[in-house]
Amino acid sequence: MKEIKAIVQPFKLPKIRSALRNVKDFPGMSVCKVEGCGPAVTESVGSNIKADLTDFTPKVRIEIAAPDELVEEIVRAIAEAAYTGQVGDGLVWVTPVEYMIRIREKVA
Repeated sequence: MKEIKAIVQPFKLPKIRSALRNVKDFPGMSVCKVEGCGPAVTESVGSNIKADLTDFTPKVRIEIAAPDELVEEIVRAIAEAAYTGQVGDGLVWVTPVEYMIRIREKVA
């Protein structure tokens, strides 16, 4: 089991959702609005705290818990659907999940 997270442009979400619906046995996803900045931020002399705290770009974070055999297909679907070729397209990362339960299932 793996957790797939992606930070993407908000306008790409419908295309990503459509691509993921085509993945057989897609387990579902959670989506959150987030803001952030990339490493290309430069320090400016005389900047003020208000500018520093508001210089973020709106993005969407997608979170998916998926079986190992679906991870590559899901990552590929997200990356292809989110791609524009421009700075700020986003990123995708995968981390191991020790275990997961569905709350609707009875715990022994």
